[in-house]
Amino acid sequence: MRWSKQAWSNISSLYEHIIGMPFIQELKDGTLPLEKFQFYMQQDARYLEHFGRVLAYIGSKSNANDQAIQFFDFGKNALIVEKALHETYFKQFKVIDAHEDSAMQPICHHYVHYLKSTAAFDPLEVAIAAVLPCFWIYKEVGDYILAGAKSNNRYQAWIDTYSGDDFAEGVEKAIGYTDKMADNTTEEIRVRMWQAFEKATQLEYQFWDAAYHTIRWKE
Repeated sequence: MRWSKQAWSNISSLYEHIIGMPFIQELKDGTLPLEKFQFYMQQDARYLEHFGRVLAYIGSKSNANDQAIQFFDFGKNALIVEKALHETYFKQFKVIDAHEDSAMQPICHHYVHYLKSTAAFDPLEVAIAAVLPCFWIYKEVGDYILAGAKSNNRYQAWIDTYSGDDFAEGVEKAIGYTDKMADNTTEEIRVRMWQAFEKATQLEYQFWDAAYHTIRWKE
């Protein structure tokens, strides 16, 4: 069994919890309160800034030139999406600029620093497994929401971002690189990769849950 097949099997029950959570269901129905979506967008913009840099760092550690170039592109694309949030969605949904008025809140902070520390201190294979859920889970959730989204959903533009062919192609490439690295490493490292993949999936759940409950630092 490919590493990725086992990885998805390991988190299948967690994925079911993700698509069943109120944030996802209400986003799909277009009934998600605007203030919850605004909070989510603020945190997502902050997350993408750092995620893009983690991907570029992974590229710098990759020995294979094609893999290095691809992760540089992944990083660039994450920053392009972050820029698009400000130029399009922030205006459309009247989101206060994340850089000026919204700090990185607890779950976003934890997720970002988990990825940074994994990229810096763990083997490259583990770092790649840790960033994979942000690709793969988003693609699956995007497809799920798109399939069940009601007409005139006010969040349709955002939904389309994560359910397009270009995004799907990037996800397949990320999965392919992860499988290739898993095939060429030890069983011990493969286990650590599965653990990192599961932890990052848990943080994906927590990210949406924090947005729904607008979890902030205590003052």
